[in-house]
Amino acid sequence: MRSRLALPIAILTTAALAVSGCTKKNDNDTSSGSTAGAKTYKVAFVPKLQGVPYFEAMNAGGKAAAAALGNVEWLYQGPTQADAAAQADIVRSYIQQKVDTLIVAPNDPDSMAPLLQQANDAGIHVATADTDAPSSVREVFVNQATAEGIGQGLTDALLTAMGGKGKYAIVSCGQTAENLNSWIKVQQAYTKEKYPDATIVDVVYAGEDQAKATQMATDLMNAHPDLTGLVGECTSSAPGVAQAVKDAGKIGKVFTVGLGTPQAMKPYLTDKSSTAAILWDVQNLGYLTAWAGAQIAEGKQFQATNNVSDKLTGVTYDATSKMLLLGPALQITDKNVDQFNY
Repeated sequence: MRSRLALPIAILTTAALAVSGCTKKNDNDTSSGSTAGAKTYKVAFVPKLQGVPYFEAMNAGGKAAAAALGNVEWLYQGPTQADAAAQADIVRSYIQQKVDTLIVAPNDPDSMAPLLQQANDAGIHVATADTDAPSSVREVFVNQATAEGIGQGLTDALLTAMGGKGKYAIVSCGQTAENLNSWIKVQQAYTKEKYPDATIVDVVYAGEDQAKATQMATDLMNAHPDLTGLVGECTSSAPGVAQAVKDAGKIGKVFTVGLGTPQAMKPYLTDKSSTAAILWDVQNLGYLTAWAGAQIAEGKQFQATNNVSDKLTGVTYDATSKMLLLGPALQITDKNVDQFNY
């Protein structure tokens, strides 16, 4: 679908990552579709937030997987605000509908765990994707990239632009988001270890609100006049911090990076208010999520490496953590942003 670029950050061509359709499939490969008359499985995905480019791209990937597999009915619904209670109501609705597999990107992993237990008790297979609930009964976590890869990628991209030194701040989103918090921990440790002349002065939380992220980034620059870097830790705060730098007329003086979707970040990458976005192929993540939901619904076991489709091969599975790993993160810049249409 789209190229995936390895960390340490390197811009690779799409051709270098394209995998030929002649690759031998493993026993779990169902990419060619199901036979006529096979049972159709209802696989429901509940994102943190519906209507934002990131999760809509996951939805597009899930739809593509359902069409390719042929035996999956892909269901998609999330809250209109990143609210744990609203998300829980949608999860309860899918439990009542008795879907075959329920997959959640939880806003609050701790409060979601009992609901996943409830679904499990009702005979529904449960999983997480994008964001984990590690203390829950989920059968698999579909992970986009390792915390180390994402956290180190963000840090390296920003500190390279900052000349390896200076003060920076992080504008995150949900304060209880497991994935964001794990990345921040990596950034804190990695900055201290590799960049002793750099300091993280603050971490603030804007929810999934881009305008609030812009205001918080502005406040941080005012509170720390010597600030030279900002990180937007999610797909709403990444463009938010870049917009703040642009509004303040500090392009080239305050550098930003973030977890932004390509087309949302394109204007900021073009005008240099953002140096880079660290992400992954979000549509592939959605494809893998739907495929994983079908696998557990059918009672199939994941292999150490899984060939999911002709273009999504070698997906690793760790049986100890029950984690499917999409692959390494990628760096999106003004040079390769047009390779992505979301």
